[in-house]
Amino acid sequence: MDYEETVSFLGSWGPFQRKVFFVLCATCVPAGSNLLSVIFLLATPPHHCHIPVQSNLSQDPEVLISTLKQEACEDGWTYSTEYFQSTVVTEFDLVCSEQWKQPLTSFVYFLGGLCGCFISGQLSDRFGRKPVLFGSVAVLTVFSSALAFAPSWSVFTLLFFLLGLGQITCYIASFVLGSEILVGSTRILFCSLCLNFVYVVSMMLLPATAYVVRSWRHLSLMMATPGLACIPLWWMIPESPRWLVSRGRWQEADLVLRSAALENRVEAPQVIFPTTEKTESQEEQSLNFLDLLKTANIRRITIKLWLIWISNSISYFGLSFNMSTIYGNPFLNYILLTAVELPGYFASWLATRNFPRRLSFISFALLGSLALLFMQFTIDTITMALVLLGKFGVLAGVGVLYVYSGELSPTVIRNTAMSSCAMFSRMGSSVSPYLLEMAVFYPLLPWIIVGALSFLSVLLCIFLPETFRQPLPDTIQQVSLTQR
Repeated sequence: MDYEETVSFLGSWGPFQRKVFFVLCATCVPAGSNLLSVIFLLATPPHHCHIPVQSNLSQDPEVLISTLKQEACEDGWTYSTEYFQSTVVTEFDLVCSEQWKQPLTSFVYFLGGLCGCFISGQLSDRFGRKPVLFGSVAVLTVFSSALAFAPSWSVFTLLFFLLGLGQITCYIASFVLGSEILVGSTRILFCSLCLNFVYVVSMMLLPATAYVVRSWRHLSLMMATPGLACIPLWWMIPESPRWLVSRGRWQEADLVLRSAALENRVEAPQVIFPTTEKTESQEEQSLNFLDLLKTANIRRITIKLWLIWISNSISYFGLSFNMSTIYGNPFLNYILLTAVELPGYFASWLATRNFPRRLSFISFALLGSLALLFMQFTIDTITMALVLLGKFGVLAGVGVLYVYSGELSPTVIRNTAMSSCAMFSRMGSSVSPYLLEMAVFYPLLPWIIVGALSFLSVLLCIFLPETFRQPLPDTIQQVSLTQR
C-alpha cells in the first residue's frame, strides 16, 4: 500500500497539518532546554583552598617553602562567584580528590538517555507515538523539578539519570510523529529545519536563564516550566494514522483521517482503505529491536547507522563540552556554539530538499572534520572560527542524518529504529565528557579525536543506499529490496 498516495486527498499544508506542525515543534522545547544543562549545573568556577582568616606564615619567615608538605584542603574551598552563585560542583565540593565525580555525573545522565531510547522505542512501536511523547515530557518536568531538592551528590546523580530517560526520547517521539503525519515537502521542512530550529532556540534559553538565576537549584526549577506548558497540547495532537495502519487498527486510522479532512475542509473518499490493502500489516505486528537485524540488507544498514550515530554524537558533545577550554565568557561561548546550529540546520534543510541524502551528509561531515583537524596547524586567534565551522559541519550533517535515518527505516519499526540510533548516539555522548581528560597528553587532542570521528562517519555513509525522492518504506521487506 502506498500510504502517501492514500492520504493525498488531505493535501500537504492545510489547517490540520499546520496544527500538527507547530504543536509538535512546541513539544520538543522541554528536550532542548535540558540537553546541555550539565554544562551549567556542573560548571567548575576558579577555586582555591579556604584559608582561615588568622592563618599565615608570619610567625616563622625563615621556613623554606619547598620543604613544606602538601595536604588536602582541610578547611574546604573558596569558589569564584564571578559567573555562578552556586553549582553542583561548588555545593558538593566535586573538586580535587572528588573531581572524578564530574564526568561520571555527565556519563550517568547520558546513560539515562541510552536506557530511555531502548525502552521508549519499543513502547512507541507497540503502544503508539503520542503516549510516549507526552510521557517523556512528564519525565522531564517531574525530574527537573526534583533536581532542585537533591540533598546530596548521589541523590542528584540518580535524579539526573531519570531526567536523561526523557530527554532524547521526547525529541525522537516528536520527530517520528511529525514524519509520519506530514508528507512531501512539509515533512522535509519539519524534520530537517523547523523542529531543529525550535530545538536550538530552546537550547539558547538555557544560558539566558542560567545568566539570570546563577543558582543551580533555581535553574533546575526553571528547566521544568516548558513541560508544564505542554500539558494542553495532548488534546491537539492525534495518534499517527500511519502507525495505526501498520498495527492493523484501520478504524482508528480512518477516524483520524476523516477528522483531518473535516479540519482541512476537503472531502474524504467514501472508502479510504480498500479491503485488499488490509493484509500486510497483520503479519508484522510483533516486531522488536532484534528485527532491525533480521535480514542481511536491513542489518547492514542498521549497523552502519549505529556506527555513524556514535561517531557524530561524540563529535557533537565533544565540541560542546570542550567549550570550557575556549577562552572567554562561558555564557557567550555557549550562545555562539549553539547559535551556529541555526545556519547549520538551515543548510541541512536546503540540502535535504534539493540534493541526495548521502552526498549532503558526506559534504557536511567532511567540512566539519577538516575544520577540526586543521586546528592544530593554526594560531589561537582563528581557533574559535574553526570550532564554529566544525560545529556547523557536524550539525548540518546531523540534520541530514535524522531525515536519512527515518527514511531508511520501515514504518512498522521506525520508532524502534530511530530510538536504537539515539541509543547508540547516547553511547557516544556518554564517552564525550572524558574527552577533556585527553588534553593532558596534548592540548588539541580532543579536537583531533572529534575531527577523526567525523571523518569516520563520512567513510561509513558511502555504503548506505540513497533515499532521495523515494517513498517511505512501510515494511521490512521493502527495505530488503533497496540497493546502495
